[in-house]
Amino acid sequence: MRTLAIVLAGGTGKRMGSPTSKQFLLLDSRPILVHTLQVFEECKPIDGVYLVVNHKDLPVIQEEVLEQYRFNKIMKLVVGGRQRQDSVRNGIEAIDESCDIVVIHDAARPFISPSFIEKSIFLMEMYDAIIPAIPVKDTIKVVSKEGYVIKTLERDALWNIQTPQTFKYDLISKAYREGMAKKLFGYDDSTFIEYMGKKVKVVEGSPYNIKITTPEDLVIARGILSQMKGGA
Repeated sequence: MRTLAIVLAGGTGKRMGSPTSKQFLLLDSRPILVHTLQVFEECKPIDGVYLVVNHKDLPVIQEEVLEQYRFNKIMKLVVGGRQRQDSVRNGIEAIDESCDIVVIHDAARPFISPSFIEKSIFLMEMYDAIIPAIPVKDTIKVVSKEGYVIKTLERDALWNIQTPQTFKYDLISKAYREGMAKKLFGYDDSTFIEYMGKKVKVVEGSPYNIKITTPEDLVIARGILSQMKGGA
């Protein structure tokens, strides 16, 4: 079973309030993106990585990532699109070789483990689509535009969705092709599978698998990394 990864590194620094794209911000002296790519480099079942980037970041990727760290599994740089789902579609369509399973991951989530990716790939023997998630701890309310509570949701049925999300390649390719043709919006990659009426299997993820988006996230990420080092 040939397994490829699509790593999405086309984000900007808008919510981070930084002129530097968030995936290039330093975490323990290395760019966040490097931490993420290292996980896929170490994950044995991953045969290759398609790295989706913003066109303006191509020189930075070349100089600060590819030339300095020399990842062996990066097979192609793919220019991303306007929205995340456009970037994912570009990544899927760029795959020009035999592929059975595709793993889609946000570059701004550096704390995923090779063992979790391996587990997801192994589970593809039983499922067509797998996503990691953690149960919601807080009470969630639906609020009107005017700021009034409409209703309180049943917490036991709510999960925070993460990446990497793992799919049979033929299925996710078809799902994106049909969904984008219908101009549907994907809140995450598995949403397009849901639009097809197919089942998506949820497996428990990790509370450490945060997406670094804001300055507060970066502080938390440094704390997580420090804790990981202390426990090593």
